[in-house]
Amino acid sequence: MQYAALAARCAIAAIFVVAVLGKVRGRAAFAEFRRSVPGLAPGLPATATALAVVAAETAAAALQATARTAPAGLALAAAVLLAFAAAIHRSLRAGRPAACRCFGTGTAPLGRPHVVRNLALAAIAAGGLAAHLTAPGPAHPGGAAVAVAAAGVLTLVFVFFGELTDLLTAPAPR
Repeated sequence: MQYAALAARCAIAAIFVVAVLGKVRGRAAFAEFRRSVPGLAPGLPATATALAVVAAETAAAALQATARTAPAGLALAAAVLLAFAAAIHRSLRAGRPAACRCFGTGTAPLGRPHVVRNLALAAIAAGGLAAHLTAPGPAHPGGAAVAVAAAGVLTLVFVFFGELTDLLTAPAPR
């Protein structure tokens, strides 16, 4: 179980680091992210909400750094991801178009695949939390290396989830 916990911790940390860096890599990137907020969180102040999202993502990633703080980080990550999924779902149901600025650079409209992605990531965080709480002691270095490699693959899949979804669901040629 400690390998599943380690893989989840590493993947969640890496995914949130990529998300934060994409949003704060420059003044223009943060401004674009801030402009996307009203489509997902109408009625909330855009700047404060954008800052809160970046702070929560940063905290969720940073808390993965030690085994002692990882449970809090995994729980925070799961909560944040569920909130994102709910916000996207509400936006879709209300017919409010919003651009995907999840990783800072996307301009594709948010859709069901984004809800699925966030629910899957929340499940990974929750599974990682459960595995961490039941993990018996330290991991063997070889197993840890495999867990970190698996986290790398998961990170790539989820960071490029939109592109993979587009590739796999492209309409058939006529």
